Amino acid sequence: MPPLPPSWDGGGEFADLLKATRLVQDLTNGTNPPAEVMREITDQLGEVANRLKPWTCEESDLIAGRRQDLPGRGHSMLPAFVVDEQTENSVKGRVRFTTFYLGGNGAVHGGALPLFFDDILGRLSNCGGRSIARTAYLHVNYRHITEIGRELKFDATFEREEGRKRYVTGHLFDRGTLVADAEGLFVMLLPGQP
Repeated sequence: MPPLPPSWDGGGEFADLLKATRLVQDLTNGTNPPAEVMREITDQLGEVANRLKPWTCEESDLIAGRRQDLPGRGHSMLPAFVVDEQTENSVKGRVRFTTFYLGGNGAVHGGALPLFFDDILGRLSNCGGRSIARTAYLHVNYRHITEIGRELKFDATFEREEGRKRYVTGHLFDRGTLVADAEGLFVMLLPGQP
């Protein structure tokens, strides 16, 4: 079978695959099946992995992470955020942490919040015609328990730029209550830096 062109974005089929993958991730973390069911599913997932292996490609040809039209940019590890408003200096939207991100006692795992903020703040740092920057520093304040399954609202602001340094802040709210906030420093890459 000939390779697909680099411009291929997976269409609706990728969106469906992503949705199914996210569901499997949530159910893997949110169920307690008997051993024989786990063995069956493990075999089936092995078959799925073998079906995908021939389509392994270079990073530049990946679909995941490029689909701005899909929650979490189409990346199954990222929390499924949706952008409602964006300018070159701000972004607002919604996110729902599913069972895949459960830390315990109904709360989002503490490591999922920095993952979310790094992606949102980095996205803002690199938009508006600005060149690519990488995370140099990310500080997250945990203000309140962040519950699994709730629709949360977020905002982020591009605060300032000093030479190669970009400062960005973000907030996460549950029905008006601030549950976490973050500040990040992103440094613009020099030519040739990965």
